Amino acid sequence: MTEMTYSTMVAMTRTFLLATGARITYMGEENIPDRGGAVLAINHTSYIDWLAAGLVARRRRRWLRFMVKAELQRVKLINFAITHTKTIPVDRSAGADAYAMAVQRLRDGELVGVYPEATISRSFELQDFKLGAARMAAQADVPIVPVIVWGTQRIWTKGQPKSLGPRKVPVTVAVGTPFRAAEDVAQTDAALRESMATLLHEAQEQYHHPAGAYWVPRRLGGGAPTLAEAVRINAAEAAAKAAGHTPLQQ
Repeated sequence: MTEMTYSTMVAMTRTFLLATGARITYMGEENIPDRGGAVLAINHTSYIDWLAAGLVARRRRRWLRFMVKAELQRVKLINFAITHTKTIPVDRSAGADAYAMAVQRLRDGELVGVYPEATISRSFELQDFKLGAARMAAQADVPIVPVIVWGTQRIWTKGQPKSLGPRKVPVTVAVGTPFRAAEDVAQTDAALRESMATLLHEAQEQYHHPAGAYWVPRRLGGGAPTLAEAVRINAAEAAAKAAGHTPLQQ
């Protein structure tokens, strides 16, 4: 039942991307192990990064088990998918159970997809990382595989209208060389960030970035907020949410 549901979702994903006209280029997919557990650390620039990351895993005949916000279980259809695809819901106020489940899945030989940044990057640059990916790889004694998805922010990202029409948006999925976690979690986290930054810049070098476009980082001449500006926007949004207000998307 689990893999049948996942197979159906993969087919729906391909149909969705076909409908948007997305053209996916895969780089380094052979770096995903063909067997055994591994943490796939994925950058986070859009609401649909997971679609592209899941597809590259399927190209290696692997299933990718994601860690997602537990709040998504409130939506019946999404909760059904979570329940039937071995997705791991994470309660951010008490994440110990989700963490333990992820480690066990890794020890059982599964691939677990993690967003080290935790939230979507408005700047489209790498944000500060949480240490969960490095810790679980070390505890489960499995490799970490850096993954970069680039281009999906043009389809659906935070603070911008969805663009789901057939626009033939190119999407790049780049997979880096796996590496083992060190005993020092901070050292592993730094190595992961360096690897993902290098991979991100390589993917960007092969991608056309129009000057001033909202989905292009400021570093590349785009109109996206800088990292510092994005931090301020996120802080203002969080404060407004805590005060019970709905902030304007920026």
